[in-house]
Amino acid sequence: MEKIRLDKFLASQLNLSRSDAKALLRSGSVTVNGSAVGKGEFTLDAAADAVAVNGTPVVYKKYLYIMMHKPAGVISASKDPTEKTVIDLLPEALVRPGLFPAGRLDKDTTGFVLITDDGQFAHDILSPRRHVPKNYSVWTQRRLTEAEEARFRGGMSVGETVFEKAGLSFAGQEPDTGRFVYSVTLREGRYHQIKIMFAALGAPLVRLHRNSIGGLTLDPSLQPGESRELTEEERSAIQNN
Repeated sequence: MEKIRLDKFLASQLNLSRSDAKALLRSGSVTVNGSAVGKGEFTLDAAADAVAVNGTPVVYKKYLYIMMHKPAGVISASKDPTEKTVIDLLPEALVRPGLFPAGRLDKDTTGFVLITDDGQFAHDILSPRRHVPKNYSVWTQRRLTEAEEARFRGGMSVGETVFEKAGLSFAGQEPDTGRFVYSVTLREGRYHQIKIMFAALGAPLVRLHRNSIGGLTLDPSLQPGESRELTEEERSAIQNN
């Protein structure tokens, strides 16, 4: 049972301010189980009661889980006074208060960003103790030697920072650019970890793209800047190690 005030329900599910939700209620267009309700303090069972606005059902979703194909030039933040954020790119139908990116990709990094308003879920997939893997494609101007690859896989110390073991495999060389491509899988995800590790090996990155989180891969049909809601099965796949 999910007890909630009707004005709060409308505000959270329709991306309205509380005052706009109250105005909507006063208009007489909101029904609960087929009966008009005009009071915001009316309490309903969000999981069981049927709410509609002008006859259109409002399906309750306690939390949203969104997959975005982040483009370059956008920051992983909920809001920023000068920069465009991943939240700014969301379609209106997926916007509501409290959304944030679960984990950050640098401004110039592309790929899978998970956006949610479920703080516990975000904590679970980001916590180093959970070891949820994240896979990336990495482009460099120089191929690593076998010894360097072994050092990367075995865990590295850079200055005072010790990075744990990471997955690394050579994926080929682009014929048009000559760049070397690697697949990297991290289970701890420290700040700028991949960039720091490759730079320490003398092979700075020229591009970085996140392919997957846990057992869920970025939907190839999503173009940069596009996003969609996850299914229940996809949400579970993220936590699959």
